[in-house]
Amino acid sequence: MIRTSLRIILEDQPDISVVGEAADGVEAIALARRLRPDVCLVDIQMPRLDGIEVTRALAGPGVVNPLRVIVVTTFDLDEYVYGALRGGAVGFVLKDAGPVLLVEAVRAAILGDALISPSVTLRLLRRLTAAGAPATRRPAQPLSERETEVVRAVVRGRTNQEIADELFISLSTVKGHVSGIKAKLGVRNRVEIAVWAWENRIAGIA
Repeated sequence: MIRTSLRIILEDQPDISVVGEAADGVEAIALARRLRPDVCLVDIQMPRLDGIEVTRALAGPGVVNPLRVIVVTTFDLDEYVYGALRGGAVGFVLKDAGPVLLVEAVRAAILGDALISPSVTLRLLRRLTAAGAPATRRPAQPLSERETEVVRAVVRGRTNQEIADELFISLSTVKGHVSGIKAKLGVRNRVEIAVWAWENRIAGIA
């Protein structure tokens, strides 16, 4: 029933097609590897293999040609969010967030970006800091002052256009900074930039 609802929401969009459905985690991995869709939607609790393990298998560190995975779930638990993001997910969307956010998350993933339900983001990252999450590796090259400002704006959930407006720079300059930051940090998307920033205590949010 849930898969049917998601299919209806997504296929109502002119630019989105659902190419497959899986009834459990093992089937999801096999089907995703065979079909290689632009985006995979995965639930946390699935038969045979849970969504975190599926995410790691399809998008985790060391995966050759990783797929873009968005976790869509009713379980708003920090350990699930963090596990999904560390496992390579490019989005974490609560089922009660509404169809608009789900569609936005899919489109963001296709563009190489990431989206988390707003009710989750700051709470999760603040708790990571409060819990004393260990600092991750430092970048191969230090971030410039401007890049650090961009990182902090990313943590606050700002879009590229909003960052450009806040810092009085062009949109293309922001995109260049974001690309440079990802290269220096060895991360793949904005969610991983935010996680890195909080783990290394440079998020800049109280």
